[in-house]
Amino acid sequence: MTITLPLQPQEEAKLKAVARAKGLSADALVRQALNGILADASEISDSAPSGPATGALLVAAMQASPYKEMDLEAVRTPLPTRDIAF
Repeated sequence: MTITLPLQPQEEAKLKAVARAKGLSADALVRQALNGILADASEISDSAPSGPATGALLVAAMQASPYKEMDLEAVRTPLPTRDIAF
């Protein structure tokens, strides 16, 4: 797979400077960063529950939320209706 990442000239210069300071090519520096991201992603997928998602998993996730003050109740308003003569 090929990914193209457009960089501003100053971003490219910084990337090359950091790579040079570490004794790497720009490609090798980006590969190191990507390997770190992929390692983090495998930790996330390893901790994810296996099997089908259930309502109990959703409730547990919502209870663990740091935003407990958030109101998740739907706002209910009557639907507009028209009078009908029979």
